Amino acid sequence: MTLGRRKLASLALPLVAAACGASPDPNYYTIVSRTGPTLPAGPKIVMVKDIGLASYLDRREIVRSSEGYKLDIMANDWWGESLGAMLARVLVSELGQRLPNSSVYAESGAISVDPNVVVGVNIQRLDADKAGTLILNAQVAAEFNRPRRMAARNFSISRPTPAPDIRGLVAAISDAVGELADGIAALLQP
Repeated sequence: MTLGRRKLASLALPLVAAACGASPDPNYYTIVSRTGPTLPAGPKIVMVKDIGLASYLDRREIVRSSEGYKLDIMANDWWGESLGAMLARVLVSELGQRLPNSSVYAESGAISVDPNVVVGVNIQRLDADKAGTLILNAQVAAEFNRPRRMAARNFSISRPTPAPDIRGLVAAISDAVGELADGIAALLQP
């Protein structure tokens, strides 16, 4: 074997080894909007700020659980978009449905508005407990500017997973986010 071929073989060997040990393509998941009760009143223009996420959730892989001091992260089950952006998109859609007399926009969108209320959401937990029940813990604050006032509420939502797999977890997350949207819409009532 010549020196050139040896160099080529030595460079190619790690690539071949990496390809053999590569994991399969990931499965991508998304949170879907759930319809809820419509409320007749609400601020004319609502802006949903970018969602604040607990750092352990801010990753492409889905976190199944954070119980027992250990993160159970699904290496091959990923969110189809950033979790914070997805939650904001879904909440904007759900609030728009629940508040038909309001225009609801996301802070990071292309539309710049002078809102009547700015809604901030911090997601502190969004995973399953030891029994497999989804837990969503969130803080919500609404800052109204006409007239100026504040409203805030903590949410702790538990939803059973319809199946023990990731699809069941994501379905429960979708239900819980819909319930969170119900609570936010109620918080925005005069």
